[in-house]
Amino acid sequence: MKDLPTYHALLDSDHPPQSSINLADAAHLKVENACWTIPKSKQRVLHPVSFELTPGRVLGVVGPNGAGKSTLLRLLYRFHAPSEGTVEIDGTDIWTLSAREAARSVAAVLQEQPTDFALNVREIVALGRTPHRKGFGGMSGVKDAAIVQDALNRLDLGRFAHRRLGTLSGGERQRVMVARALAQEPRLLILDEPTNHLDIRHQLEVLALIRDLPLTIVTSLHDLNMAASVCDDVLMLQGGHPLGFGPPDSVLTEDNVSTAFYVTARQERLAPSDTNHLTFQL
Repeated sequence: MKDLPTYHALLDSDHPPQSSINLADAAHLKVENACWTIPKSKQRVLHPVSFELTPGRVLGVVGPNGAGKSTLLRLLYRFHAPSEGTVEIDGTDIWTLSAREAARSVAAVLQEQPTDFALNVREIVALGRTPHRKGFGGMSGVKDAAIVQDALNRLDLGRFAHRRLGTLSGGERQRVMVARALAQEPRLLILDEPTNHLDIRHQLEVLALIRDLPLTIVTSLHDLNMAASVCDDVLMLQGGHPLGFGPPDSVLTEDNVSTAFYVTARQERLAPSDTNHLTFQL
């Protein structure tokens, strides 16, 4: 991944994030010929897709609207069972796991955000601990509280801890949902357009967090230059078909982007930063 400011530098130095997450917790993800068909209409929305991520890799899923990005993510976080093929974490098909077991390994942050929770931010983030709880109080309660506080600190949400979710802006609610996912202590983190609704600073913070977290991460992104800057690998989809998988430079080519998005794409070199930048014309 390319250099971004560290998340530590972006946050107030008085609240440095402390975390027990380490690379040994990251999942090995293998998707083999996974596809999905709408049960009633038998319409195939996602055609067979195969890829493999070693622990700690960040995959960006890109493509135009309707390409199958969200459908693929739903297979990864066990919302849809593949019509064919498999999704495996460390060699285990996720559909052989119980829902609780799967939730201990996979967390998802979706675009849809609830607004009517009667809970405050800390209580919502604490919901991420649900798959791990076996009882109440004791040392597990102390550990849960520390993990929740860590997640709040990481997303700079401490000052909102006692606010109701419905009183927050869209961007603030998005950060709460990311914090809840981190409190879940997943080994595979799925993010569906995580920078939606965020201002520039908080976009940078979330991108830096993605870069810094020692987890296996799959994220859908509309911004191709953002995907190139933060992802180890990119999967490009069009019309439910995979167009390419691999390092950003090999997938986000002028030809691939032009074909997928029906535009004329050009790779340009930005002089001040000496980095590649995709531009687009109709």
